[in-house]
Amino acid sequence: MRGIDFSSWNGVLASLLTLTMVMVVGVGVRLLVMFTVQQRQQRMNRQINERLKTLIAAYKVLGGSFTGDLAVDPRHKRDMKAVGESESDDTGADMLSGEGSDRARRTRDAVEAALSDVFLLGTEEQVRLAEQAARDLVAGRPVYTAELVTSLRDFIRRALDLDPVPGDLEIRRQGPARPPSSGARQGRSGGQDGGRGGGGGAGGGGAMGMDMDIGRHGRHDD
Repeated sequence: MRGIDFSSWNGVLASLLTLTMVMVVGVGVRLLVMFTVQQRQQRMNRQINERLKTLIAAYKVLGGSFTGDLAVDPRHKRDMKAVGESESDDTGADMLSGEGSDRARRTRDAVEAALSDVFLLGTEEQVRLAEQAARDLVAGRPVYTAELVTSLRDFIRRALDLDPVPGDLEIRRQGPARPPSSGARQGRSGGQDGGRGGGGGAGGGGAMGMDMDIGRHGRHDD
């Protein structure tokens, strides 16, 4: 209490006012620092969440398959058509230019988009693996994504504070997820259109019945 002057009321009030101002300023500075730290923490959390969301989506694309052909076909549609025209076997040409080639093309497009996300938000190791995969795509070589998928899986589990995958498990090599065939999508859309068309037919039948009733009432009135 040395800073308070008790010799007069004015001195006491001035000292109390000074102490109050110091306390208010101290509390304000503390609140400002806490608010700044909280805002920075929230911004970092949003960035981490967006990064994890993007990398998890890339992981699902690059490692969504355990069976079948796990390589990415780097050929474009024009390359497949050229190979199909050069084949003497008509069956082989149909396979190259048909549904299989369309699915391979859509798989390659999805893998390219996932690799670009890894370039943007991946770690140094993941970016190197993605760069090698992109180089193989450009060179026309089949691409295997198992190593990149393993790196993504380990990083995501560490970021989410999950236990690592047990070492005694032998997880099969993973490859790009195969998109659904266009025939299945067309079948579903065709069924929906057919259902709507059937409803329209029922409505037309009801309108025809109403016209017949009106005609009969008209003849009775005559």
